[in-house]
Amino acid sequence: MANTITNVTPQLLAQGLLALRQQAIMPRLVNRNYDSLAAERGNVVNVPVPSAITARSITAAVAINSNVDSSPTSVALTLDWWYEAPFHLSDSDAKSVIAGFIPMQASEAIKALANGIDDYILGKHTGIFSAAGVASTTPFATNLGVAASARILLNTQLAPMGDRRGVLDPSAEGNLLTVADVLNFDKRGDQGGIINGSIGRKLGVDWYMDQNVPSYTPGTSWLTGWAVAGTGTIGASTLTVVNATVTVMAQIKVGDIFSLAGQQYAITTAHTTASVTDGAAIVFYPALKKAVASDAAITVVATAYTANLEFHRDAFAWASRPLADIQGLGHAIQSQVDPISGIALRLELSRQYKQTTFSYDVLGGAALIRKELATKILG
Repeated sequence: MANTITNVTPQLLAQGLLALRQQAIMPRLVNRNYDSLAAERGNVVNVPVPSAITARSITAAVAINSNVDSSPTSVALTLDWWYEAPFHLSDSDAKSVIAGFIPMQASEAIKALANGIDDYILGKHTGIFSAAGVASTTPFATNLGVAASARILLNTQLAPMGDRRGVLDPSAEGNLLTVADVLNFDKRGDQGGIINGSIGRKLGVDWYMDQNVPSYTPGTSWLTGWAVAGTGTIGASTLTVVNATVTVMAQIKVGDIFSLAGQQYAITTAHTTASVTDGAAIVFYPALKKAVASDAAITVVATAYTANLEFHRDAFAWASRPLADIQGLGHAIQSQVDPISGIALRLELSRQYKQTTFSYDVLGGAALIRKELATKILG
C-alpha cells in the first residue's frame, strides 16, 4: 500500500497547488520577499522598515558635515498560521465511491485552506488607520468618488504610485464593475469589464474580488459626544477622552477608527472603563501630527462596515515555510511551493487500520508591515 500512496501523492499535490493558485487571493497581492527567511529556523521573521531621511543643503567647507543617525525599525512576522484540511477513505469506501471522488475532496480541502489564509491576511486590516467611504453603505453605487478619496488618502500617506491593489467584497465589486465610469473604459479599447466581467487595472489600481473580505463591528460605546480631555501635543500616541452624554461602560476595540483635527487614527490597545465621564485613556496610531486643544471633538466610525481594502503591495507581507518530506512506514509526505501564490503546501497520505487519510497542511505567517501604505474603503 505504501508504494501506491507514493505514486499518487505527486498528482494530488499538483492538483492542490492549482486549486490554491485559483482561490488564494491575498498571498498573490502582497510582499513575498521573505519566503527564504521563513525557510530558516525560528518562528519569527523580522521585516525591516526604513526610517525617514531629511535632505539637507550642501555648503563647501574644509570640514565635512556631521553624520546623520537613522533609526530603522522592524515588524515581526510570526509563522503562527498552521492548519490542515484532512479527509479519509476506508478500503470499502474506496471501492464504492464514484470516479473522481478523491480529486473533488482534495479540491474542497484546498478551498478550506485557501479561505483560511485569505481570512488570516485580511484580518490584519485592524491596524489600518485611514478609511474612505461610509460605513454600512456599499461603495461605487453611482460613481468613482470613493476610489478617488482612497487614492487621495494613499497619496497623502506617501504610498508609491505603482503596485497598488484593491480588494473588494462581491457587492462592492459588482457596483464598480457596472458603474458608468468604468463601463466607459471600453471607449478607450478596454472591453474586459463588458466581455469578461473583470475590472482589471483602473485608476492606477489592480482590482480584485474576494468573498472573504471581512466585516468589522466597532466597540459598543463609541457614541457621539466624545472629546479630548486636556490637550494633545504633536507626537503623542495616547490621549484621555471623555463623553459627557453616556455613563455606561466604554468598550474600545483594537482597530476602531476615529478622526481628530482632520487626521484619522486607529486604536492599537483595547480599553474598557467603568465610567467614560471620568475619562478613557486611548492608545492609537499614528502619533498626533497636529496639536489638539482641550475639548476638541472626536468623530468615530461607530457603525459596522465591510473592510474593503486599497493598498500598496508592501503594506502586507506573507511568508510560507516548506515542511519536511517523509517517506516510509506506510506514509508519504511531500511538500511543494507554488510560485504564483507563494504558498508551501504539504500533503500527507497515511494508512491506519483499513483506511487512508489524506491531509493537506500549510504553515505561514503574515503581518501589516507599513500601515501608511494601506487604506480601507468602507462598505
